Amino acid sequence: MKKKILVLGGGYSKERSISLKSAKAVIKSIKNKYKVKFADPCNNFFKTVENFKPDVIFNALHGRFGEDGYIQSILETLAIKYTHSGVKSSMSAMDKEISKKIFLKHKILTPKYIKIKNNIEDLNYKRIKKYLSYPVVIKPINEGSSLDVFICENKLSLSKKLKKLRHYRELLIEKFIPGREIQVAIMGNKILGPIELKPKRKFYDYKAKYNSKAKTEHIIPVNLNKKNYQKINTIAYKAHKLLNCKGITRSDFKFYKNKFYLLELNTQPGMTDLSLVPEIAAHKGINFETLINWIIKDASKNR
Repeated sequence: MKKKILVLGGGYSKERSISLKSAKAVIKSIKNKYKVKFADPCNNFFKTVENFKPDVIFNALHGRFGEDGYIQSILETLAIKYTHSGVKSSMSAMDKEISKKIFLKHKILTPKYIKIKNNIEDLNYKRIKKYLSYPVVIKPINEGSSLDVFICENKLSLSKKLKKLRHYRELLIEKFIPGREIQVAIMGNKILGPIELKPKRKFYDYKAKYNSKAKTEHIIPVNLNKKNYQKINTIAYKAHKLLNCKGITRSDFKFYKNKFYLLELNTQPGMTDLSLVPEIAAHKGINFETLINWIIKDASKNR
């Protein structure tokens, strides 16, 4: 009898459309091996779970509710095996300040930052200039896929972007690190390795990630000397373990002046045709179907 896999996709976040693409790709790859059903948390999710009685829930959600510990806490109460990281790991990785504090505590280099509330009228611009210096990056504290992330060259630019982001309760203002964009995939206890991105846009933003017309160049294998190649892999694996992550993760780095700056760790990497983890896995000889099957077999309760 075929195992029953419930694939979660869609959801409430701004990354809904990407999540639906990930879910579609996952379903296509496993529909012949398992009995598969799709579920959207926005539409009778609990009823679907009750009626379908899945053996495993494949979490293909992205962004808020999907990878911030919220859906994970629900899945834990359902006592059904599910994929990717658990409640605390997901929450810690999604909250950019919490993860930064953990990285810094364990001597992992990450850009300097200031956390601000949304009362921008009280913002101390002098402190920002003195502590960070321009340009700076402004980003929501708990969004993914570089959504609402902006590079600000000066006080005027920062002020304008802050007004656009007033709907967020908390934001990070971070020192902008130029240099190369390199990301590393981890698969359980295995380091899959890095990929380099060369965006045609100002940086590797949402459009550069998900729009094929952006023509972002993907470089694999990455041109690093042996020491640095090993170093970036070691940092990514260390971050994965520090946050007690499970399944697949992807760590995003900037490489500048021979130093690796860890920007963030993603516990729910995309599974679309432009997604990086499947591309890195393929380079290691792991095709998409094998990758998805591994993720399903890795699923468990109490993650």
